Amino acid sequence: MTETSVEPTLVLDPGPAESGRTAGRVARAVLRAPFQARAWKELVYVFTVFVLGCLAVAYMYLGWGGGLAISLTIIGVPILAVILLGGRTWARIYRALAKDLLDAQLTPPPPFRPEPGLIGFVKGAFTDRASWRAALYLLAQAVLGVVVGWLVLLLVATAAFIALSPIPWVLFHPPNVDSQGVEHHSMAQFGDGFYIDTWPRVLGFAAVGIVACFAMPWLLRGVCWIHRLLAIALLSATAGDRRIVELQQGRQAAVDDSTATLRRLERDLHDGTQARLVTIAMALGRAEDRLSAGGDPRDLIADAHASSKEALTELRELVRGIHPPALELGLGPALETLAARSSVPVELRVHLPQRPSPAVEAIAYFSVAELLTNVVKHANATRAWISVVPTDSRTIAVTVRDNGIGGVLQPTPGELAAGSGLSGLAARARTVDGTLTVQSPAGGPTVVTILLPKDGSR
Repeated sequence: MTETSVEPTLVLDPGPAESGRTAGRVARAVLRAPFQARAWKELVYVFTVFVLGCLAVAYMYLGWGGGLAISLTIIGVPILAVILLGGRTWARIYRALAKDLLDAQLTPPPPFRPEPGLIGFVKGAFTDRASWRAALYLLAQAVLGVVVGWLVLLLVATAAFIALSPIPWVLFHPPNVDSQGVEHHSMAQFGDGFYIDTWPRVLGFAAVGIVACFAMPWLLRGVCWIHRLLAIALLSATAGDRRIVELQQGRQAAVDDSTATLRRLERDLHDGTQARLVTIAMALGRAEDRLSAGGDPRDLIADAHASSKEALTELRELVRGIHPPALELGLGPALETLAARSSVPVELRVHLPQRPSPAVEAIAYFSVAELLTNVVKHANATRAWISVVPTDSRTIAVTVRDNGIGGVLQPTPGELAAGSGLSGLAARARTVDGTLTVQSPAGGPTVVTILLPKDGSR
């Protein structure tokens, strides 16, 4: 028999004061709801999608019905393809509405890119997932936008009319004749003999409408919440779409990085090493002429020898810029060399039980090199810390921290396309499906973290 000990659980009673504050917050939220911009924006949204839903139902009925009716002809199938692709236009309209009125940020799916020719266009249209998802959204709007929207708008209009009912009751004296022929000055009739025909009853009737008006924003909020979820599910880019876009951006970043590297090498070879080799050739030529004339060419040969050493040094630097020789020993020794050359004291911590792929080591090395350069040039820091540790069995975290002035911003997608500075490092990390994050409040410290897969892909 095994004994099980149970630790006592402490239950904290919020007390009447906290309960009162919670009730007060709820009451204030209820009273403020009809006067907030959100309620009116959601009301406009429900009305707009009701109208659009009616048009969408007509579009689907006429478009799909007409397309299917003539689908046996030559032009029937292309018409169906165009109707299906038209869902993308509807999706753009609904995304814009959700953004402006519901504050929902929806990432659009990738653009439609058909194969050349009519057959390629038709094939692309019928295999375009975004178009089918938009068509499914339009079908859902026939229920959610039209039917539910009409009921919600009817309830809102009824609540507003009941709340304002004393005004038409006084101004227009609406008559109501009962079964015995007696005329009543009544706004409404309930049952066979209950009329809203006296001030107490009219004011009580209006009070019910006022209460309903304070409840309507919450009904609108619930309906718009469903609309938002539906738009996210069917009109926003899927995880696969976002993955494709990231891969395309990473591939473009890799191409741009390679192009920039080749241009830099060409410029360095042309302006540096090539010029020194020309100088060596000229010096040796003059030495040969002087030797033929019986002169002493030793000074020219010495100059050529010195220039050759400088050319070798520049070539080593170029090779190090392509692939640092220190990386042959691993990322840890390479970073030790990098930290030793830094003008700012660096504390290095590298713990890699398993060596990453060469591509990941190169990205980590060059990223740390550029980040250390930024620390020296811009951070006004007196110390830096570098950490390279695994986060799990597949990912390593490269962290560079300094005690500088801070204020560094996370690169935006637009800056990422530019490929310079931190955005260039982020683009380089994305080539292997990595990420870069920056934490740099004003006054420091700045912490840049790069997550990289060990094998170059997740």
